[in-house]
Amino acid sequence: MAEVSLREYGPAVSVELSAATGRSLAASGILLSVTPDPGRSGHWLLRAGSRVGAVRTPGGPVVRIMPKTPVARLFFLLGYSLDPGRAWREGGEGAVDTGVYDDVVPALAHAVERQIDRALRLGVLQGYRRVEESALVVRGRLREAEQIRRHFGRTPPVEIAYDAYTADIAENRILRAATERLLRLPDIPGVVRRRLAHQRVRLADAQALTRGQEMPSWQPSRLNFRYQPALRLAEAVLRDMSPEHRAPEADPLAVDGFLLDMNKLFEDFVTTALREALRGRGLTAHLQDTHHLDRAGLVRVRPDLVVRDGDGRTPVAVVDAKYKVAKADGQLNADLYQALTYATVLGLREAHLVYASGRRPERTHHVQGTATGPDDLGIRLHQHSLDLAHEPGRLLASVEQIASRLGRDPSNP
Repeated sequence: MAEVSLREYGPAVSVELSAATGRSLAASGILLSVTPDPGRSGHWLLRAGSRVGAVRTPGGPVVRIMPKTPVARLFFLLGYSLDPGRAWREGGEGAVDTGVYDDVVPALAHAVERQIDRALRLGVLQGYRRVEESALVVRGRLREAEQIRRHFGRTPPVEIAYDAYTADIAENRILRAATERLLRLPDIPGVVRRRLAHQRVRLADAQALTRGQEMPSWQPSRLNFRYQPALRLAEAVLRDMSPEHRAPEADPLAVDGFLLDMNKLFEDFVTTALREALRGRGLTAHLQDTHHLDRAGLVRVRPDLVVRDGDGRTPVAVVDAKYKVAKADGQLNADLYQALTYATVLGLREAHLVYASGRRPERTHHVQGTATGPDDLGIRLHQHSLDLAHEPGRLLASVEQIASRLGRDPSNP
């Protein structure tokens, strides 16, 4: 079987695999579960979790995992999370254009290629880069210490340092690396693959990054402004959203591909969108604040988002994002216990949970034993829901509504 299609959190599919390929896929942690099929010899049961995209194993099939969320909406979430200030909205300058593709990897490749093409429309960006090398002629500054250490003071060659005006800068290295990374992935349509190859040629003067090499750093500036949407999307390709797994030496099979973790993507979108919505309300949002459950500081807790007042010191609300479907009765006990812990540690009277979808748009739980008097409502745990099928404007409006509840005095609704 050359290709296997799974659905995000869908039912398991029985696939014929060699024992080595099955073990390698199971060890990768890419899928929710990979187990031998007890009813069919030589078959394995594959079940997808929250990661969507495509992976390939040598000697095995290409595994495609289709998301529950429409692909265009998925990439809106990604784009907005990367840079909300650059109008990552449909039709905007920084919008992630997924073209006609409704699969994650083809849509990603198309989007990256289009952004790179837009970035290079006015030519390849050049800049000054410090160069240190051995040369036969003196250029720039003589590195005296290196000259003595390497050549005992003899010339030529000479150890020199100078600033070169070149296309071999961090921005172009990142774009080239993302292009080459995409060209290695399965499921890239031929027309997109040809366009990516063309962009690689345009970026040929930038040094290629080797696998495992640290990504070069860059700083936003007026000069690289036109590059920034492409750079942020390229970094998403090169970072942990595109995992590569290599099995132990005893089992040298490699699993290669591109996957988006919907848990992390939803969390990033919710916290980023809430932070943007709170800017005009005199409140500040702190992502992944570290606190401790115990006085000794041995048990660490990290809420997704802590809202503080204008001085940035006093917590007024806490939020945790959950990419899961809320049950009809709203009883997601572990989530409620976690939210209660956050409220207790921060000394708050309420906490908020934001879900990706659910049958009930909102529900509030009043925790028993936490009221301090007849007029006290006690600790309240609020459940909110965002429908990711909604178009971006409506989705952001829902986030605004949640933001309006954060830090609000419950006695003055």
